[in-house]
Amino acid sequence: MSPGAPELSIIIPAYNEELRLPATLSSIAAYTRSSKRNIEVIVVDDGSRDKTVAVAEQFRNEIPSLRVVSNGENRGKGYSVRHGMQEARGEIVLFTDADLSAPIEEVEKLLPAMKTNDVAIGSRAMDRSQISVHESPFREFAGIIFNKIVRLILWLPFVDTQCGFKAFRHEPCKIIFEQQTIERFGFDPELLYLARHHGLRSVEISVRWGHSPATKVSMMRDSMMMFVDVFVIRWNSITGKYPHRHK
Repeated sequence: MSPGAPELSIIIPAYNEELRLPATLSSIAAYTRSSKRNIEVIVVDDGSRDKTVAVAEQFRNEIPSLRVVSNGENRGKGYSVRHGMQEARGEIVLFTDADLSAPIEEVEKLLPAMKTNDVAIGSRAMDRSQISVHESPFREFAGIIFNKIVRLILWLPFVDTQCGFKAFRHEPCKIIFEQQTIERFGFDPELLYLARHHGLRSVEISVRWGHSPATKVSMMRDSMMMFVDVFVIRWNSITGKYPHRHK
C-alpha cells in the first residue's frame, strides 16, 4: 500500500437504498469519528433508480473520506463488491450490507484476526444468541440447507457463508476478486472457495446481527440462482477457470 493509504476501507454495495442508507451512514460516520484508524468509505451504487446517490453524497461532510462510485447499470451485489474492492485503497477492506444488519462496531472483532489471516468473515450461525432479529423460520431453514450444500459441494468448513460482513487483506486477496465470476447474490461462496484455492487463510467469527425485513434477496428467484451458482463454482474449478498464480 502507498504511504498514507487508509488502514481500513468500508464498502457498501447499494441498490435503491435511499431509505436505509441514512441510518447506515450515520452509524458509520460515528464509528469513523471515534476510531483512531484512517478509514475510507465507499458506496457502490448498483444502477439505483431512486435517490441512493444523492442521499449518499449528503454525507460527505460527516464522512470526509466518503466516495460514491457507480456501476452505471444494475449488475448485482457481487459485481458491486468487486467494483468496491478495485476502488479501495485500504490495507484491509470490509464489505457490509447497506442495512448494516451487523453493527459496524463488530468490525472490531474481525480486525484482530487479520493479523494472522487473509480473510475474516462474520457469522450468524456460530452463536445464534447474538441474533437480535431472526429471519422467518423458512428463510433460516433454507439458509441451513444452502450451507450444507456449500459444505458438501465446495468442501468449505464455514457454518455461515452468506453473512454480509467480510474483511479481506487487500493485496493478497486481489487475485480472488480478479477471478470472481459470479455477480449476484451467490458470490460469497466463490470468494471463500477462491481464497482456499489460492492458499489464503480464512477465519469465521461470530458477530451480532439483526435481520432487516426490507431485504433485497428473493426467496424464490435469488435462492434458486444461488444453488445453481454453487455448482457453477465447482464446474469452474474442474475446468480450470481459477488458475493458480505463478510464484
